[in-house]
Amino acid sequence: MSKAKGGSTITPKKVNSVPCDAEHCVQVRGARVHNLKNINIDLPRNALVVFTGISGSGKSSLAFGTLFAESQRRYLDSVSPFARRLIDQVDEPDVDSIDGLPPAVALQQQRGTPSVRSSVGSVTTISNALRMLYSRAGQYPQGQKILYADSFSANTPEGACPKCHGIGRVFEVTEKMLVPDDTKTIREGAIAAWPPAWQGKNLSRILVSLGHDIDKPWKMLPKKTRDWILFTEETPTVPVYPEYDFAQTLEAIDKGEKPHYMGTFASAKHFIMHSFATTQSLRTKKRVSQFMHISQCPDCKGKKLKRESLRVKFAGLDIGELSRLTLNELAKRLRDAGNKASTKSDPHQEKNIVVQRITRDILVRVEALTTLGLGYLSLERSTPTLSGGELQRLRLATQIRSQLFGVVYVLDEPSAGLHPADTQSLLGALDELIRAGNSLFVVEHDVSVIQHADWIVDIGPNAGSHGGEVIYNGPLEGLRAVTGSHTSRHLFSPLASAKQLPRKPTAWLKLEGVERNNLQGLNIEFPLGVMSTVTGISGSGKSSLVSQALVELVYDALGQKKTVEVPSDETALLERELETSTSGQIVAGMELVRRLVSVDQKPIGRTPRSNLATYTGLFDHVRKLFASTRKSKARGYDAGRFSFNVAKGRCSNCEGVGFVSVELLFLPSVYSPCSVCRGQRYNDKTLEVTYRDKNIAEVLALTVETAREFFENEPSVVQALDALLQVGLGYLRLGQPATELSGGEAQRVKLATELQRSQRGDTLYVLDEPTTGLHQEDVSMLMLQLNGLVDSGNTVIMVEHDMQVASSSDWVIDIGPGAGDEGGLVVAQGPPAQVAKSKTSLTAPFMLS
Repeated sequence: MSKAKGGSTITPKKVNSVPCDAEHCVQVRGARVHNLKNINIDLPRNALVVFTGISGSGKSSLAFGTLFAESQRRYLDSVSPFARRLIDQVDEPDVDSIDGLPPAVALQQQRGTPSVRSSVGSVTTISNALRMLYSRAGQYPQGQKILYADSFSANTPEGACPKCHGIGRVFEVTEKMLVPDDTKTIREGAIAAWPPAWQGKNLSRILVSLGHDIDKPWKMLPKKTRDWILFTEETPTVPVYPEYDFAQTLEAIDKGEKPHYMGTFASAKHFIMHSFATTQSLRTKKRVSQFMHISQCPDCKGKKLKRESLRVKFAGLDIGELSRLTLNELAKRLRDAGNKASTKSDPHQEKNIVVQRITRDILVRVEALTTLGLGYLSLERSTPTLSGGELQRLRLATQIRSQLFGVVYVLDEPSAGLHPADTQSLLGALDELIRAGNSLFVVEHDVSVIQHADWIVDIGPNAGSHGGEVIYNGPLEGLRAVTGSHTSRHLFSPLASAKQLPRKPTAWLKLEGVERNNLQGLNIEFPLGVMSTVTGISGSGKSSLVSQALVELVYDALGQKKTVEVPSDETALLERELETSTSGQIVAGMELVRRLVSVDQKPIGRTPRSNLATYTGLFDHVRKLFASTRKSKARGYDAGRFSFNVAKGRCSNCEGVGFVSVELLFLPSVYSPCSVCRGQRYNDKTLEVTYRDKNIAEVLALTVETAREFFENEPSVVQALDALLQVGLGYLRLGQPATELSGGEAQRVKLATELQRSQRGDTLYVLDEPTTGLHQEDVSMLMLQLNGLVDSGNTVIMVEHDMQVASSSDWVIDIGPGAGDEGGLVVAQGPPAQVAKSKTSLTAPFMLS
């Protein structure tokens, strides 16, 4: 018997531990994906198998890169080549054989291509049933024809609001935004939205040829003229005479004089919208987005549908209003409507039967979501605003509802972002899938999930090249005797370090009237000079309070602006605009905060051109070292020569990316290493330069750990590498693309970048679930660094679900008591031992004593 974190007893389910055969087990032979060292392993079916080990040990390489990849490959062998093009395929695994492998379904935290049209309702298919309910059982205005279900979908021509095209928001550019100073003339740059430099001058010259006076103050021009210049969709092409003034240009046109060139006009609005949609330059995208304003669609009031669709009601609400309810509220409404229909006895008996059947079906789906702790979400919530853990649980609930059997579900840390109370519900859902005749292969770090498993696969012993071996394979209790396992030590022999007494706050940062999402006029105090953990169940308001409201208010008080990510597409721009604003104020304590460092889990870059070395700044030092070599000096190479973003040094075929896209006629496009540079990114001349017998591409291929030895005599490089090692990232390659890093890894890269800077004290560090994706061994390393920051006179405040972290903090603030509208309050606060005694906190039972 083993104890869960909250003290509840969990009885492991019995699994036959005798050697497996192909009839009852999955047998893997010779797995060599990534860092796996030719491993052989037998895994039981119809059981919860947890793959664990420190970050970078090879868990995911075995679970996803080997087992799921092989299952998908076998399935695709039976699919027509045309159909294969429509399926997102993973690479074929490097493995000798796998026997006894059933069909597999992967439930990962990847969000895919973000779209504002993708929502909780569409991912779970609940919206489909809801549309049928309104079509067949809705209350129609007298005389209105019955509408088909498609008329209640914002993604169809039958249902989408014609003004906003089903988005619920409209993009607007106003004269005031485009022309902030109407006292200027066009020649003086009145139209600020126009492109700078030559292109802007070109548009001015074209206006001259079109007969407009560009030397008259903007406000003096007729409104009809101003509107045409700013908003016309016309694109006339006219002769341009750059050296002529207004009168000379008109005269030249009358005479038919040969122009210097022909120019095509585009209005300011056309330029802004076209540039944002098509440019690849983040700088241009950032510039033009400031001239765009997004507002709620005036026709549908943000509900996305045509007016006739919104006139249909059910339970007193139109479908847009019903979709805005939380899932908890939705379940109550549908339950009441279903009960009411079952007791009715009237001429509309057929309609009542429809209501009962459809509401029953929707309720089953909704309750699967609320059981997994997602009752605070609404059906209209767009998927780009969800965390990876929330998305994975949405898909898990859908699979439970599908009632498949004989399937292997491969899950990627399903407990990520979950409060321990919600994890208990998750375990119940996983058990339900097993009872239905399925197998579960789960990559996980959470202690309660590991304790609940039937079978443990511990990969390690360490990360990267020091991992990739099976340390243990068997029932949980057998792991106790494995002394070389980091997992075993944290499960059965917690580090017996003396319990540190909580530090005393040096002062308090007091906030009043905080409003953000479900926070309504909250007054709260954060202790300074200590480490604080903000806890609470998923959706209680933790991130709204800490990562959003606190960060924004402190930045304002410091006279700084929060760094806003440049929106890369329409979806990103919409999501940025839809963020709610923060209100409230800081009334005390700011005189002791000189600097704010906010470390979140957003990517450190969205393209392979951004990587570990470039983000941390160590690549600047490395390039200077290469530029200082004798061969570089003889050839006149500067540090820019060794950047894969600069034309002179990079491979011209792949433009420094290292791979090219290959189009296959009946198969999906694949990426292969560039045939010219062989994936090295640089041209041959650049690669001829070496530093200590390695060229620049070979240096980028080094792991942080091996690079530390290679650059041991270069303090400027070592400083950055040591910071990365201190947060457990020694297994990553220097040139590892940002797109390959998890949210937790990205956050630790940001933290390492900050750690290498000189510590000044009086800095406020705000972190959002920094232990996400971390093994308990890595958590210990991270906590060592965070405690060091506090000991240096700084303050650390973090949102966390890890009870080891909360219990070792100096101060805990528990938000709740529930999620969504039932949260947003301070339930308990104080030293961990005090919060653990709270009778109203859902966190208290899980606090470590």
